This record gives sequence, C-alpha cells and structure tokens, in this order.
Amino acid sequence: MLELREVCAGWGPVDVLKGVSLRVTEGEMVALIGANGAGKSTMLMTICGILPIRRGQILFNGRPLGNTPPHEIVRLGIVQAPEGRQIFPRLTTLENLEMGAFSRSDPVEVQRDLDAVFEMFPILAARRRQPGGTLSGGEQQMLAIARAVMARPRLLLLDEPSLGLAPKIVQFIFEVIASLNRRGVTVFLVEQNANMALSAAGRAYVLETGSVVMSGDAKAILADPRIRTAYLGE
Repeated sequence: MLELREVCAGWGPVDVLKGVSLRVTEGEMVALIGANGAGKSTMLMTICGILPIRRGQILFNGRPLGNTPPHEIVRLGIVQAPEGRQIFPRLTTLENLEMGAFSRSDPVEVQRDLDAVFEMFPILAARRRQPGGTLSGGEQQMLAIARAVMARPRLLLLDEPSLGLAPKIVQFIFEVIASLNRRGVTVFLVEQNANMALSAAGRAYVLETGSVVMSGDAKAILADPRIRTAYLGE
C-alpha cells in the first residue's frame, strides 16, 4: 500500500531522512520506533505532503505522491493523527470530529461514522459540546484519533499516541488501535514506547539518525538484546 524508496527529506539545509526505504502492506499494523530526533515525525510529515521530498520516491498503491498537496493525500486515504494531538481547542468535540470529515460528501455515512466513533469513545459522546481545549490529555488523544477516523482512512498514521498519557489510558488507546486494524484500517504506528508498539504491530522498523537500521517481525525485534538495552533499559 505504502512504499518509500530511498527517501531524503529535511528542514532547512539538513537532511533528516537519509535514504529511507520501507513498505506497509494493506491490512498490516507496522511500527516505527526510534529515539527523539531520529526523524520519525519528519517521515510522517513527508508522507503527508507537508514536507517535500528532496530525493527518492513515495508511492501509495503504486501511485507516486510526488508533489501531491496534503489535502489531496487525505482524499486518497492517508490520514494522520499528529504528535501532540493538535486538536482545535476552541471548537467543541463534535466540531473537531466534523472537521475530520471535511473532505467527504456523504452526510449519511458521516453520521454513521460519528455514531461509531462515539461508541468507540463514550467519553467523547459525553463531552460532545465541550471545547476541545478543556478536555484532559487522554481525552484529547482520543479526539485526535477519532477525528482522523472520521476521514475514513485507508492508511492511518499515528504519531506518538501514548505520549504523556497514564498507563491505563495508553492501554485503552492501543486497544482501540488494534480494533481499528482488525476492522481493516492499515496502521503505521510511530512510537517511542517500544514495548507497546512492538507488542501491537506485526512488523517494525527501527530508525536511528534518519536511517533504517533494523526491520522485520516486530516480536523478533522486541526480543533483540540490542533493542531491549537501547529502548527498554534492560
């Protein structure tokens, strides 16, 4: 579904991604782990068209994305729940969710998806009239994921969904992500929480200073002594 071929991208004069190649097959959940500054968020911004590709190629279902604008990439089915949630704080929970469906023109199906999101996240149903900025951190993370789901993604990009959350909320978030994947949403999960990410995913990549240094079965990577030492402190 998604393929990066020797992709280089960055901010200013510096390449943050240095010839990255990876793939995500339809129906998979693939994890990308790495330390702060490894280039994980830069990769997602490049896939979404926010940051231009300097060299290499990104393909979605065989179609080169090239200079495709971000809103068109959303219409193709690639949707991101960004790091730090980035909800609209002055809009209500409901308005934030409606913003997630801005590119759609099927109001009946939008309402159906809204009902499904409220079933998935009952606390958001209870907070539907509340400004997004007044929600707790965990509720805002739920809202960010739910807003992305409202766009009906074929490929859901998740950037650090566990960041700053209590363990109980992290567990719930990962259960929701697994449920979305079982329902047919392909997931590319970017996480610093290596244990959670590698336990949830089928395959994984390890990114260090802009380069992929390891890839393969997620459980095998989780069991690797180098990963356990570097990311789990063992």
